[in-house]
Parts: sequence; C-alpha cells; structure tokens
Amino acid sequence: MNSDTRTALEARLAALAPTLLEIRDDSDKHVGHAGAASGAGHFFVTIVSEHFLGLTRLARHRAILERVGDLIPYPVHALSIDAHTPDEIRSDERIKQ
Repeated sequence: MNSDTRTALEARLAALAPTLLEIRDDSDKHVGHAGAASGAGHFFVTIVSEHFLGLTRLARHRAILERVGDLIPYPVHALSIDAHTPDEIRSDERIKQ
C-alpha cells in the first residue's frame, strides 16, 4: 500500500476518534481496471467509532467521505466502507475488535 495514502486516510479519519481503524489496500485485485491505470488505489476501511451512534449507514458513510472525499479519484479510486459503533461490534460475533 502506498504509505502516503494510508497516512492521509488515517490522519483524516482520526477526527472520528475510532476505537478500531483498519485500512486494507485491495488494489492488487483490480489490476487492469480503468481506474487503476492512473495509479489510484482501491481501499477497504473498517472503522468503529462512538461518533456513529444514532447515525444511519448513509450518514456514517457521509461522515467518512466528508473527511477523505478530496482524495477521490486520486490517490483513492475506490473506497469501500464498513462503519460500526462499539456496541454493534460487541453484539456481533462475526465482527471482533
């Protein structure tokens, strides 16, 4: 993963005070994709934050995109988001911190 892109994503998402933040670079799965031709990456973000309490899934995504949207379309071509509250993580056996 481009460490500059990772650092930028981490720094901007820090404002959400995440208790868990994982950033996965899936760019290797999209080699040959038109968006990848420019060198932009495909990323998957898993984030857990109290900030998401009472927010819909759409509002959570908007909160994230408000902070990182200017990184799209370059250096981030695609961003998948998995956003949860700490209580959702604790109650869902499929997802562990």
